[in-house]
Formats: sequence, C-alpha cells, structure tokens
Amino acid sequence: MVDGLQMPRHVAIILDGNGRWAKSKGMPRNYGHVQGAKTVEVICEEAYRMGIEYLTVYAFSTENWNRPDDEVAALMKLLRNYMKTCLKTAAKNKMCVRVLGDKSGLDSDIRSRIAELEAATKENDGLKFQIALNYGGRDEIVRAVRSVGEAVKLGKIEPADIDEEMIAAYLDTSGLPEPDLMIRTCNEQRISNFLLWQLAYTEFYFTSVAWPDFTKEELIKAVAVYNQRERRYGTVAE
Repeated sequence: MVDGLQMPRHVAIILDGNGRWAKSKGMPRNYGHVQGAKTVEVICEEAYRMGIEYLTVYAFSTENWNRPDDEVAALMKLLRNYMKTCLKTAAKNKMCVRVLGDKSGLDSDIRSRIAELEAATKENDGLKFQIALNYGGRDEIVRAVRSVGEAVKLGKIEPADIDEEMIAAYLDTSGLPEPDLMIRTCNEQRISNFLLWQLAYTEFYFTSVAWPDFTKEELIKAVAVYNQRERRYGTVAE
C-alpha cells in the first residue's frame, strides 16, 4: 500500500522501448528485451505489495511476427526461459498466471509450458498476472465473434440474446475486471491493438521512461495521476 493513494484494481501495461533503450546504450535490441523481462518480475512484486490485484502486460503482439527473423527467434527463446522463471516466481509469491492471446500460433513446446504454468498457479491467491502473447485486440474480438456465431449455429443461443456481457464472456479476458489504468512507456501515445474492448473506460497514462527503466517509483507516479482523474464511466458530471 502507498499512503494517500487509492490503488486501481487492475493495471494494464504496454511494455514499450526495450529495443530503443538497448540501442541508446550501444547494445543489441535483444539485450533490451532481456532487461525488460527482469523489469516485469520486479513490477509484479511491487504492484502486489502496493495493493494492485490484477496486472496485465502486453508482451508479444500479433504484429510482432513482422519483426526481423533473428529478433523474433530471440524473443521466442526469451519467452521459453521466462516461462521457467515465472513458474518459480509464481510459486514464491503465490501469483496466479494467465496467458491471453491466440496460443495456437505459438510453438507446441511454448504452449505446453503455458499450460503447465497456468495449471500450477491457478489456485494461487496472490497477484492475478495476465501475459498477452500472440495477442491482438482485433484478433481477440474476431475469435470471440466466431465462437458466438458457432454457438448460434448450433442453437445454443439466440441472436437476440447477444449483448455486451455475452461477448465479454467469449473474450480472452473472460472473468477479469476491466483495467482501471493503462500505462504505456517510452513516450508512445497509442494503444496498438491492445485490449480494444476492455479499455473502453480505462484511464490512460503515458510516460517517456523506457520499460527497462520503469521502477516502483514510476508506477507510483502513474497511480498518483490516476488518483487525480475524475472517473465518470460515460456519465455526465453533476
């Protein structure tokens, strides 16, 4: 907890700037991704200590496959290693881990590690940590609509019964509260196909700090700004 601040229940973060951070230090982009992964571990612990219940990070988008082959290969290697590290971290901190995105687009060994991680942590009562992998907001909505359409075709639901609540139940984030605060690092001010449905009433915070340099103090700054906002959820202020 942080004195004087009300914690958002759910924080989503776009982890931006790993490559630029590495380049600024004369290092290869992959070095930035490695350091960024370490920052994820730190922020997971700090967020939970602060009283944040849910943390969702954008780790690898559907568009990231368009990066150079050697960078994608390095990211996949890092992901494999991170799955092992995350399993140990989750056991230590009682963290519940869930992976969002189209897992079918990932290699079978990565899918197996994801399944192992989710199964091993599903009963943990610490931080609820979501990792968006091979994730795109539009792709998520398309997959959800296809599932709804299939249910209609099979006669399980009637078209007239389709509403926002039903669609939300078919999204990757089914059962999760929508984010209260979305943070994007490294000075970019767009959401880049991240949680398009879920961010409808989320407060946005943009910072020039690159993700590898993001600290507990930076997270507190973001929460402090969030506390200054008047959240209206689409209603007219009195």
